[in-house]
Amino acid sequence: MQAQSVAKGRLGNTTKYSLGSEDHEIARLDAQAALLDRATVMLLRAGGIRRGMRVLDLGTGLGHVAFAAGDLVGAEGRVVGIDNTSRLLGVAVGRASSYPQVCFVEGDVRTWRSEEPFDAVIGRLILFHLPDRLAVLRHHVAALRPGGLVVALDFDLGSIRAEPPVPLVDEAVEWTNATFLSAGACPTIGARLAPLLAEAGLADVQSIGIQEYMGPDDPRGARILCGVMRSLAPHAAAAGIAVPEHLHYDTLEERLAAAMRASGSALLFPALSGAWGRRR
Repeated sequence: MQAQSVAKGRLGNTTKYSLGSEDHEIARLDAQAALLDRATVMLLRAGGIRRGMRVLDLGTGLGHVAFAAGDLVGAEGRVVGIDNTSRLLGVAVGRASSYPQVCFVEGDVRTWRSEEPFDAVIGRLILFHLPDRLAVLRHHVAALRPGGLVVALDFDLGSIRAEPPVPLVDEAVEWTNATFLSAGACPTIGARLAPLLAEAGLADVQSIGIQEYMGPDDPRGARILCGVMRSLAPHAAAAGIAVPEHLHYDTLEERLAAAMRASGSALLFPALSGAWGRRR
């Protein structure tokens, strides 16, 4: 299967990604992925992803993690990225010309199953969005070869803050967490990965986290936080969650950046937690 095509997998009762797939969300995902790239590769390596493996990437989206895994497994390995959002997968396929070892499948992570077992199942920021995350993990653990790996990477939004504190950052994070919770997401799932993997039946579970610190003159944190709020706005409106006028994302990025500079604050981006374990 070549990376230039998207295979149609078995589609079930899919869970909608709460942040959507509009152009601004694609730009935000690219910016976020650039920020997380170093930590992602470190955690995938620590979890045991290596050359020659056949790897499944859950919730692949634009393919950032699939391509990172493709570099680690090399030409002799294979990576299959699965997602239920056609527009994001289309972008991923368009970027995959230099990755013949990577292919993409449109399907539901809760029901899709390959005829051939995988050496490893990975996923970044996917369990965050799945209310039935334990059932999804168990489904894919069952499709691993004996001794196969699960490597889960996810945010712990409980770790985000400005230091010294900036009230505007605190309020923006509070609104974002409340909106994610209303969508059925778990903003602190990164802190819960180890027990979740153990409950899914994995052995030898380990977990660590990596957190980026951005100084008062670094615009990336404010940009990504405001991008999340913009992408969440339609869901918040549908759920009846108001956006306070002083938090409106159209001008918030500039005001957040100014407040960070004025107080000399560093923004502690959400820790990217990694946990991994083996099928018994």
